[in-house]
Parts: sequence; structure tokens; C-alpha cells
Amino acid sequence: MTDLAATAAGAPAGAEPFDTVDVIRTKRDKQHLSPGQIDWVIDAYTRGLVAEEQMAALNMAIFLNGMSRAEIERWTTAMINSGERLDYSGLGMPTADKHSTGGVGDKITLPLAPLVASFGVAVPQLSGRGLGHTGGTLDKLEAIPGWRAHLTNEEVFAQLQGVGAVICAAGPGLAPADKKLYALRDVTSTVESIPLIASSIMSKKIAEGTGALVLDVKVGSGAFMKDLAMAGELARTVVDLGTDAGVKTVALLTDMDAPLGLTAGNALEVRESVEVLAGGGPKDVIELTVALAVEMLAAAGRPVDPDRVLAALQDGQAMDTWRAMISAQGGDPDAPLPVAKHREQVLAPRDGVLARLDAYGVGVAAWRLGAGRARKEDPVQFAAGIEMHAKPGDQVVGGQPLLTLHTDTPERFDRAYEALEGAWALAEDGQKVVRRPVVLDRLH
Repeated sequence: MTDLAATAAGAPAGAEPFDTVDVIRTKRDKQHLSPGQIDWVIDAYTRGLVAEEQMAALNMAIFLNGMSRAEIERWTTAMINSGERLDYSGLGMPTADKHSTGGVGDKITLPLAPLVASFGVAVPQLSGRGLGHTGGTLDKLEAIPGWRAHLTNEEVFAQLQGVGAVICAAGPGLAPADKKLYALRDVTSTVESIPLIASSIMSKKIAEGTGALVLDVKVGSGAFMKDLAMAGELARTVVDLGTDAGVKTVALLTDMDAPLGLTAGNALEVRESVEVLAGGGPKDVIELTVALAVEMLAAAGRPVDPDRVLAALQDGQAMDTWRAMISAQGGDPDAPLPVAKHREQVLAPRDGVLARLDAYGVGVAAWRLGAGRARKEDPVQFAAGIEMHAKPGDQVVGGQPLLTLHTDTPERFDRAYEALEGAWALAEDGQKVVRRPVVLDRLH
């Protein structure tokens, strides 16, 4: 290291094998980082030897100039090696996990994990919290009285053996480099980088120790990836990373132009998920849950016909696993879910067909009502959110509600209405509205 870089990093000159400034310059000048440079910079950053502003500069260089497949694979491996690796080989059953890139109304993990587990495939689902307009699985489940997100590795293993499914927060020992890098990317406008997104996702999922992984890559206005080509590039990258690491990996590209289901908000989405597990619920949620379950079961070596998977939602098989999973983490599956103190409705101005319901607008409105957070440390209102009474293509009647807004703090309504301006549109009666399919493409 140069004297200046060493001093900034808090290490004596000559104590480290690489110079941070040289690593930054390499990528700034569109050259490939060597395996040694990558291993060192991730390790040194995790140890606090690379300053935040230096890693921010390297992130921006990667954002602007990209990475080769070999660089991304090595970057991912270095982040995995910054912490522990979990091992489920002693379970006596195959394992499979699902990761979604995030969307509005995306409650699929809740019915999916118990559904897959009900077929004898263990699901160690390490999930996160929402930030901005996209919801977080842990926030949804914490709306259930008593449910806890934080488990020890021993508790996770025991629950997988006893119940078959666990949804919980990742422990502090899992890919700690990614936790630091994720927070830094968030405040330096370097989130939208396919190498950095892919390595962030896969470092956690590979370290988690699952044998099979299905990626749900959202595409559309409410998704991180708005463009089908970029979403396809991300999907291809994560599938390659998983395959290179020996994890059977498949990716589905799925629609996020409109919200999933008829709810966006924590308790509202739990309620809808329970409806799905009880054999009801919105058609698009059921379709995507079944599609992802079929992929997870096949990737784990336990293929099941889609009709049989659907039957497990309708006959109570998956519901039994859901109740056991919630109870095992201290939750009461029979407890009433939080209900908002205040509600207001958006009414249809006339008869017609709902032509458009923009996922991003609905997500921002739900966030402003209190369902999401602007910073990771912010609390959420479990009862806040939006209930949708129609999907694009549905007939609506003038004067009937299109949306119901839920919040505990009524002063939030005005800002939520601002987010919904232009977020929906009506077509004339009889006009056909064509919706994109739920599943747009599959990569393996």
C-alpha cells in the first residue's frame, strides 16, 4: 500500500500485499482484477483496512465498467469466504431455496416454503426486510403475534428436521462482506450493477448451503429491473454463478408491471397468503406459487406434477406445514392480524375496464402509508398498505372502490394519493386489455 492509503486504512505501510489505490485504478482503467486482488480487497474491506470511500470508488468503477464472468465468480467466492458456510448434508433430505429480486405484493415466499416442504424437500429460506417501495418477507411475518425472525444455526437445523421449512433472517456470520457492501452501494448510487447484484444474491445463497436454488427475477415498473433484456442478463449471471458453485440453479423471469395479488402491505399480505394456503386467493399468486414450487422440487430431485402441487394448496397439506412453521418460531397462526385504525377508498369514476394498475405507484403509496421504510432502522406499520379490488382486465363499476388505503396515521393519506396519481387507468367498456403472462421466461 502507499503510505497515504495505508494511513487511511489504519495499517502500517507495507503490511498488506496489495495497494487499494492500484486495485481501484485497475478497474477504473477497464482492466480485469486478478483473483488475488479480489480476494484481498474483499477481505481487507471486511476487516476495516480498506476505507469506505475507497470501496465506494471501486464499486463505481465496477458499476461503470462491469466485470467478466471469472471476476464475478471470484468476487462472489471472496464474499462467501468472508464468513461461515452452513451445511445441511446431515438433514437426510434434499434442500431447495427461492430468491426474489423484489416487487410489490410479492408474498410468494409465505405459501411457497411450506408448500415445497410438504413434499419432503427442506426449505432453508433466509429472507430480508423491505426498503423503499418493495416489501420484505420478514416484515410481513413479524405482523404475526409472537413470530421471531432471528434463529441460531442450531435452531434452523432443528426446525428443518422437524417441520421441513424455516423463514428467518440471515445470521451475522453469513457473508459479512456483503452486508457492508450492500449498505455502501445503497448510499453511493451503485445498486444497479448486475455484477454487484448477482454476487450479493449468490454469496448469501451459496453460503446458506442449499442444494438447489430458484431465482424469481421480477421485470416491470415495480421491479428493480424494468427492462426484459437487463433482467435476462441478471438471470443468466446468477444461474451461471450457481452452476459454477455446484448448486442446481434455475431462474424465472416474472411480471411486475402490476402488483402481485390484491394486497400490498405486511398484515394484508399475510392474510392473503393464508387464503392461498386455504385453497383460495388471487389467481396470479396461486399460479406463480405453483410454478416456483414445481421448479424447486425438480431442482431438488423430487419432481412433482403441477396438478399435484396445486392440490396440496387446496387440500390443506401445505397449510399444515405453514401452521407448524409459524408455531415453531413462536408465532400464533390463529391470532388476529393487526388492522389499520384508518381507511380511505379510491372509487371508480365510471363504468369501464381497469386497463392499468402500476406496481411502482401502488408500492410507493403503500410505503408512504407506513408499510415500508426509507432507512433500514425505521419501523414499519404492520397494518398499513393497500387493498386492490380489481386487476387489469377486470370490469369495474362507477362508484365502487378500486383501492382501499390502510394506515394508523391519517396524515399519510395525502402523500399516498400523490403516489397514485396516474398509477391507474380505465378503458372503455368492452375494450380488451391484454396482460403479460405471470411467467415471462425460464433460464437454466
